Amino acid sequence: MVEKTLTVPDMTCGHCKASIEGALEALGSVRTEVVLEAKQVKVSFDPEVVALDAITSAIEDQGFDVQDVA
Repeated sequence: MVEKTLTVPDMTCGHCKASIEGALEALGSVRTEVVLEAKQVKVSFDPEVVALDAITSAIEDQGFDVQDVA
């Protein structure tokens, strides 16, 4: 499993959090922790099953920018 922290600066509310969690849940095989106060999405995933690009695209498809990946 690979763990990454994504910075999503325009995530501001509970609806934002739910939207991102739902999008990532739909990918399957992605464990997600959204830290609204820090504007971060922590993900744990198997890169052989789900690519990081698919994760960032799922967030961006919800209308959010992913600015930093650590």
